Amino acid sequence: MGNLGILYTYVSEDRVEATMPVDYRTRQPFGILHGGATLALAETVAGLGSMVLCQPDEFVVGMQVSGSHISSAHEGDTVRAVATIVHKGRSSHVWNVDVFTSTNKLVSSIRVVNSVMKKR
Repeated sequence: MGNLGILYTYVSEDRVEATMPVDYRTRQPFGILHGGATLALAETVAGLGSMVLCQPDEFVVGMQVSGSHISSAHEGDTVRAVATIVHKGRSSHVWNVDVFTSTNKLVSSIRVVNSVMKKR
């Protein structure tokens, strides 16, 4: 995945926030935010959140991403992703990621499951 312009604005053990512009990199030909870019944003913030939780001998990989697109964001806007941990297990992490427009309208609600693996 190329550079989508994602900028982290808050990172802790149970919450990650980031912004992403709706521009030529992230929009559909119709000028609205592409659903795939939205899912990539969600997987990116949830992945960072899981990495923060991992031990030095662990790493994470995405296992499942599932999202519902509620409304749209238009070119020129900036969306904000808010990821919160739902389950922190030894071998998996589950995150809920909500994506909002700059006016706090809910665009998408996404569930991300990450697998926690041991480095070899």
